[in-house]
Amino acid sequence: MSEAARDPAQVLGGGLRQPDRRSCGASVLVAARMLAEPAYAAAFTTARSARSATFAREALGLHRRVTGPHDVAGRLQLPWPRAIGTPPWAVARHLTTLSGVPHTIRLTRIGLHEELDEVRAAVGGGHPVALYVGDRWLPRHVVLVVGASAAAWQIYEPASGRVLDVAEEAARTHGLALAGWDVPWFVVRPR
Repeated sequence: MSEAARDPAQVLGGGLRQPDRRSCGASVLVAARMLAEPAYAAAFTTARSARSATFAREALGLHRRVTGPHDVAGRLQLPWPRAIGTPPWAVARHLTTLSGVPHTIRLTRIGLHEELDEVRAAVGGGHPVALYVGDRWLPRHVVLVVGASAAAWQIYEPASGRVLDVAEEAARTHGLALAGWDVPWFVVRPR
């Protein structure tokens, strides 16, 4: 695999936007699969309009599956109303199946500081981390941490379809400004 193929900004760049207001979680899962499986990512290396249409089709199909009565491995799960997005347990199960590494959900609304090293370690080990962000009352959006250092995180933000550099300090101080949401609520990361 070429160096460019492993670079999250190269793989996920080019406007891979969530197709509707509630499919951010599924879009993040499609992005995680693109990073994990070069052959899958290759299906997206076409003209920009075809690339966007393929991404939208994959994200909407996956959103139906991850909110349905069965998870990606065929096990029963609590069905979830698609209108309110993707539940964290469905993201954890999907990332577990995709990577073969068990994933856990960690509340970060209050305890993000305890998770910072874990996020950096997971991403450094090649495992992107899903991050639920919102306002002070509720989680409202899902993004994917695809790179991390002590100073900054690289985050795939599905509303814009871009990989953004975000200062880690912004996460600590609830200043993320990801699609208008500032407060980190949950991380879904390897155990």
